Amino acid sequence: MSEQQRDDSLHLFIVLSRACEWVTAHAHRDIRRHGLNPTEYGVLELLYHKGSQPLQQIGEKVLMTSGNITYVVDKLVGKGLVIRKPCPEDRRVSFAEITDSGVALLDSVFPGHREVIDQAVSGLSDDEKRQAIDLLKKLGLYAKATFKESGS
Repeated sequence: MSEQQRDDSLHLFIVLSRACEWVTAHAHRDIRRHGLNPTEYGVLELLYHKGSQPLQQIGEKVLMTSGNITYVVDKLVGKGLVIRKPCPEDRRVSFAEITDSGVALLDSVFPGHREVIDQAVSGLSDDEKRQAIDLLKKLGLYAKATFKESGS
């Protein structure tokens, strides 16, 4: 690999990181306006869109550790936005389910949140967004595959 290729790779990493940081800042500021932290919102949004989920699988879907999931779900239960339900077939499994209050909150919050994200990425045209999606998906899949291959 040439020195220029290494420099381009580092530059891409920095630009990608900064772009992600600022787009995420828009989303997180909007989420906090509604009395939630980003992790709570991620769990609530998952349950809103995908329905009841086993606690063990929520972490995988929103990229959190199992211990953190328990804490976040407990906070959402305390806010009346989520309930825990035991699995009838396996007592070791517990499900999280969004409540009517949680659905009402997301019904009111989600359209505005979508708009905030749309505004945050509006520096790209629709065609550029599709290109970015394709390129970033390709980059992510390659990085994931090579990470697993490196075995460290």
